[in-house]
Amino acid sequence: MITQEEITLPAYERGIHIITDEVLDALPELPEKGLLNIFIKHTSAGLMINENADPAVRFDFNAIMNKLIPDGEDYYTHTEEGPDDMPSHVKSAMMGNSLNIPISNGKLNLGVWQGINLCEFRTYRHERTLVLTVYS
Repeated sequence: MITQEEITLPAYERGIHIITDEVLDALPELPEKGLLNIFIKHTSAGLMINENADPAVRFDFNAIMNKLIPDGEDYYTHTEEGPDDMPSHVKSAMMGNSLNIPISNGKLNLGVWQGINLCEFRTYRHERTLVLTVYS
């Protein structure tokens, strides 16, 4: 059986944000076993599974991404929406636009220190839409 929900997240500021609770709140009761696919419908934000306890990890991750792919470089040609436009697309491509998480015993089978993260790469806040598909 396949169930699917589409949710819109609030507009987060630039950075890495734990969204595990938002995802879980939007899902119906999970099956005993299965798979959750999360897909983000945007090209300037991404998804990842990473540390869910120490906020310094999310801060550092954002700082590293911004150092590796800085805003406003003079060699960018896709700049219609500002100096963070092209860097956001590159970061999104590097992070990815979907996650697959196993479901075991009616719960997401994440590690103790793992959480679902939205990677918001734009300076201007945007609402982000996710498609949540549960396969059982």
